[in-house]
Amino acid sequence: MIWTALLLFHVALILFLILSGRSRSKREPPLDKGIIPWLGHALDFGRDASKFLAKMKMKHGDIFTVRVAGLYVTALLDPNSYDAVLQDSVTLDFTRYAQVLMERIFRLSLPSHNASAEKALMRRHFQGESLTCLNSIMKGNLQSLLLRSETPQDRENWKQDGLFNFCYSLLFRAGYLTLFGAEKNNPNRDSSAIYEEFRKFDGLLTKMARNTLSPEEKRTTSSVRQQLWSLLSLGLHGKKAEDMSWLQSYLQHLQEQGVDEEMQRRAMLLQVWATQGNVGPAAFWLLGFLLTNPDAMNAVKMEFNSLSWQVDSPQHLPLDKLQNTPVFDSVLNETLRLTAAPFITREVLHNTTLRMADGQEYDIRRGDRVCLFPYLSPQMDPEIHKEPEKFKYDRFLNMDGSEKRDFYKGGKRLKYYTMPWGAGKNVCVGRHFAISSIKQFVFTVLTCLDLELCDPDSSMPKVNASRYGFGVLQPMGDLQMRYKLKGTF
Repeated sequence: MIWTALLLFHVALILFLILSGRSRSKREPPLDKGIIPWLGHALDFGRDASKFLAKMKMKHGDIFTVRVAGLYVTALLDPNSYDAVLQDSVTLDFTRYAQVLMERIFRLSLPSHNASAEKALMRRHFQGESLTCLNSIMKGNLQSLLLRSETPQDRENWKQDGLFNFCYSLLFRAGYLTLFGAEKNNPNRDSSAIYEEFRKFDGLLTKMARNTLSPEEKRTTSSVRQQLWSLLSLGLHGKKAEDMSWLQSYLQHLQEQGVDEEMQRRAMLLQVWATQGNVGPAAFWLLGFLLTNPDAMNAVKMEFNSLSWQVDSPQHLPLDKLQNTPVFDSVLNETLRLTAAPFITREVLHNTTLRMADGQEYDIRRGDRVCLFPYLSPQMDPEIHKEPEKFKYDRFLNMDGSEKRDFYKGGKRLKYYTMPWGAGKNVCVGRHFAISSIKQFVFTVLTCLDLELCDPDSSMPKVNASRYGFGVLQPMGDLQMRYKLKGTF
């Protein structure tokens, strides 16, 4: 027995040394393994991916390979070269890593997962007439949650809240009611309970993804998952197909793939996170930037007021009137440029060669990962966006007030100058619904509420650096504000 254990130890040690001893071939990107065997740069990467990748970019250029917890990740940070990754679905695969995260975060296993079929399903319900219907339902739910009041006296009182909680709570609950439904007798109680549990879950999401939960955090996530699965499954009972077309279609899709009831429950939590996890934080940053930038706030209010005068009440403004809002659209684009920071990750299925926009070619090894980080480039690249760290509400406006789309790097007009929704075949299918939800929310808040910071000199909180790579960033701390319904409501 002892000789078997020693043999296994020596085999493991040899494999470890082989993996640790990887060297760069002539045609491969610069290789930076870090000083810690196997672990490499995992700690720095997880602590603040943006800061770490920016340091590596300064050291190695627009493409390099780093070792992260035994894996080798090739970061590509030249937006002119992104299509080399985005358009290759043969040797570069996005589903395998997604399945790893589904298991780690949601304890969800979908062996027959068909990403193409699922995207086709989503397009049917998040485009065209179906999208128009969803937007109308979302409008009603937002107004019901935001404008409801128990007594006339309550409507006149100032209420205080953290801006992040205010935005996240309202948009999450309205989105949940729109896409997943709720108890008919008390929908607010149902959505509020799910929101409270979801916030606990979301707070530990990055640690789940990186397998860095403490024993106590593991117990917490297990308990919260169970609670969310239970709450979400209760919301599914007794729903008619015509009431929940998207949800019923998605469940039918899972059943056709042979997914059992337990995994269907777990898939609901995945969909709640995918559809609700970024909209509230994005609205927080947008309103926060407006509250701390008076010129931007005045410009947006003027644009909204020009729409509101056409109707007797902003509540009755037709949704199509909110389509032509170039100032707001620029504010939203600028907000997402500063705060949307997802990774675009691909698994390398076969040895391949990446051809850069400048003609340089690099060999990439099978089993490695390729990672694009648009937050760093193009979104925070000073060559593309002057003073990229500053919020400029009109950055995406031309002098004539039209949308600005011409941005350059290296003298070349960029195809990708901001990428909050991804790009290519895997661009976010629900982006139009998300944009409409944020716009309706901000429009309703600014036209129906008196809203102000508790401390007029407040500044925007810093971002939680551990959230880089997982969609819209979240703040460290909050902005305290107060609000009340305007006298006309």
